[in-house]
Amino acid sequence: MRSVSPSPFQLTPWVRRLLAANAVVYLLSITVFTGAWFGDIFAFSPLDAAARPWTFLTYMFVHAGFLHLAFNMLMLFFFGPGVERRMGGVAFARYYLLCGLGGPVLAFGLSLFMHVAPFIGASAAVFGVALAFAMYWPHARIFVFPLPFPVPVRYLVGFLVVLDLVPLVLGINDGIAHLAHLGGFLFGLLYLKGEDLVERRARSAVSSLPETPVLVHRLAAKAEEEHPAEPPQPPSGPTHEEISEEMDRVLDKISQHGLSSLTAAERRFLDDMSRQMRKH
Repeated sequence: MRSVSPSPFQLTPWVRRLLAANAVVYLLSITVFTGAWFGDIFAFSPLDAAARPWTFLTYMFVHAGFLHLAFNMLMLFFFGPGVERRMGGVAFARYYLLCGLGGPVLAFGLSLFMHVAPFIGASAAVFGVALAFAMYWPHARIFVFPLPFPVPVRYLVGFLVVLDLVPLVLGINDGIAHLAHLGGFLFGLLYLKGEDLVERRARSAVSSLPETPVLVHRLAAKAEEEHPAEPPQPPSGPTHEEISEEMDRVLDKISQHGLSSLTAAERRFLDDMSRQMRKH
């Protein structure tokens, strides 16, 4: 994967929107909708999930207090901009919501075997963003109060996972939705590993192709359109160098904007590469 220097102090569009959305909802909860009913309607509860499916998403925009909101938004502020630039705006927003969904999905599944209390907050989503930051830039270091020295991000994220696992293993009820946090980590990890696997397979496919593969991609199709009246020629296919250049372009696009940015033709190109690799 291509590395991009993370710049956490310059807000990106989707990080700015998410910060604003969470702040607005919190202000409404303490000024206009001050009753306990507000949190009850939008909080996720496994027992009521079937009757209130909207809570799979709405729970992540409601917070129990200012400190709860500040902690989550501070994490989004530090880790979000770099991840959004690396993924691309739309892919980042989808990843954020996917990690946020991981919390209630995991909690709903485990509620069949254990008691899971209702919960609110953006922790699952922002923990997924922190995980992405740590996987993209594992050697980045940040200062964590009150430590006087910078801590590698990968160790910080690992520590957060341990903090969520220990209470669950020991059966400690501290009022924190540890299952939601772990669900965000889990869904984020599956997404990032899947994205990395697709990229590695694509690079492996192009490196294993013979010098004159019989593969029609956009270069050959374009040449065919430009000379429709010419008699048919023996299929020579693009050269290995042309395919390598096209693969680099597609992989760069994935690195900058995510898998969702690919066109149908580019996805077919990757599929052709995978099939060609399996043949050889």
